[in-house]
Amino acid sequence: MGKLNEKIIVAGFGGQGVLLLGKLLAYTAMHADKNVSWIPSYGPEMRGGTANCNVVISDDPVGSPIVTEPNVLIALNRPSLEKFEQILEKGSLLIYNRSIIEVDPKWNDGKVLPLDASDIANELGNAKLTNMVAIGAYVKASGVFTIKQLTDAVPLVISKRFHHLIPLNIEAIERGAAAVS
Repeated sequence: MGKLNEKIIVAGFGGQGVLLLGKLLAYTAMHADKNVSWIPSYGPEMRGGTANCNVVISDDPVGSPIVTEPNVLIALNRPSLEKFEQILEKGSLLIYNRSIIEVDPKWNDGKVLPLDASDIANELGNAKLTNMVAIGAYVKASGVFTIKQLTDAVPLVISKRFHHLIPLNIEAIERGAAAVS
């Protein structure tokens, strides 16, 4: 197996938990003794526009935290898919939220994983779990970590006032992983 070098862009509407998803990836990577960087991008688009973050997870030191040619895209909404699919490297992993993206990706030079992330989150009773469904699918599809490593990091990134929701977040992660064949 080659050296790990995941260059990830996570993108969606502000309020979909894009930054939390990236932060959870970063914390999981740190606890798995990987080199990692996490750069959020938010501002006026934070609520309702497109927000994104760059995460690099590597066996080697991270040279730049900015991802210009991702090998993973997790797109939670259509504007994000359309904006970032065009810069994916050949052979990349593209996960998109088929629940609300009603078009097929144009990019097809790697593994494309349509995921009913919002539908699964709604089945769990909370649309805000879409991000956790997506990260569970990513970890299962990529094999970058185990689901246990990921779920162990959940309490580290969720605000203490929301710790009562940790079991529901873990269930969403497991449902996302189960959706990957």
